[in-house]
Amino acid sequence: MGTLALSADERVKDVHLTDEVLSVDLADGRTISVPISWYPRLFDATQSQRDNWEICGAGYGIHWPDIDEDLSTEGLLRGAPAPVKRN
Repeated sequence: MGTLALSADERVKDVHLTDEVLSVDLADGRTISVPISWYPRLFDATQSQRDNWEICGAGYGIHWPDIDEDLSTEGLLRGAPAPVKRN
């Protein structure tokens, strides 16, 4: 019995944001969706700021220059929310 090994390609293809969800389409056809509340900078940003994103990190990251936020597909796949800041 053989096994089918799929080739994972975790590079960012597209990004979609609503007031509740961040969804990232990957090059291999998967989509990661997480609550936007996990990322306070994105949650507090205007829609215009959220829409101004760029692919970075050789395709494995997303950068929002207006709010200085960076996320990686690795972190999103792990289900890692932004760290809580302690005052």
